[in-house]
Amino acid sequence: MEEFWASIILAIIQGITEWLPVSSHGHLVFFSELLGFPNTLQFDVAIHFGTLMAVFVYFGRDICNIVEAVFKGNWKSENAILGWMIIIGSIPAAILGLAFRKYFELSLQSLWTLGIEFAITAVILLIASLDVNRLHQLITTKSKNQRFSGFKGIKEMPNWKNALFIGLAQALAIFPGISRSGSTVAAGLISKLKMKSALRYSFLLAIPAVFGAGIFELGGSALPSSYLLPTFVAFVVGLLTIHLIFKYLLTTAKSLRWFALYAIILAIIVLIYAFFN
Repeated sequence: MEEFWASIILAIIQGITEWLPVSSHGHLVFFSELLGFPNTLQFDVAIHFGTLMAVFVYFGRDICNIVEAVFKGNWKSENAILGWMIIIGSIPAAILGLAFRKYFELSLQSLWTLGIEFAITAVILLIASLDVNRLHQLITTKSKNQRFSGFKGIKEMPNWKNALFIGLAQALAIFPGISRSGSTVAAGLISKLKMKSALRYSFLLAIPAVFGAGIFELGGSALPSSYLLPTFVAFVVGLLTIHLIFKYLLTTAKSLRWFALYAIILAIIVLIYAFFN
């Protein structure tokens, strides 16, 4: 029974932190340690699929429009181009994830490494919360983003260079304490996307990353039926969290400062815990 409730708590944590810029994977590693829960690979994949389904529901119209445009061969339409940008943005994580998989697995075994990675997430969020236009002038050349009328009314989309840059940022999240959403949203803001555009692209970019990683890790094995409830809990909480993020939590770049503060506090807590254990 204790293990059952621990799995529900972890599913709630996953649902909350997957889409916030604070690293859900890092939270699962740390809180599994605190709860004494044997966080198996299968459980981790199961609750990640739960939050992934939340994206499919919340962005169902965008996803259907992309698939329809591709199957109809409307390659120059805004939806098809968005699909291509998602594919381009997914390439770096796929390559680096496979190349550095062993280093990633080693990092899961060290709370010291996890604490440092949380601190890195805090730094990334702080940088993204600064004057984005000034940052853009310092580290990139001036270029016009492709602009479209779709994407749920947001008239701003990444071009292929921005998509590749955001994809490289996503690749940082192969380490558990570095936030995938935090890194990609930060890269999107630096690429001069508006906050909601950066969030939407980040969440859509998660689909091939999370789904592909889950299939790769599971191979041909099936998930135990006991994981169905935690998966559903992660889905419901994840769906609610996405809604709150767009409405209240991440409305401007400055909002990231609060999450940076949280990440650095968490980093200190993890490092202190590692020191005494």
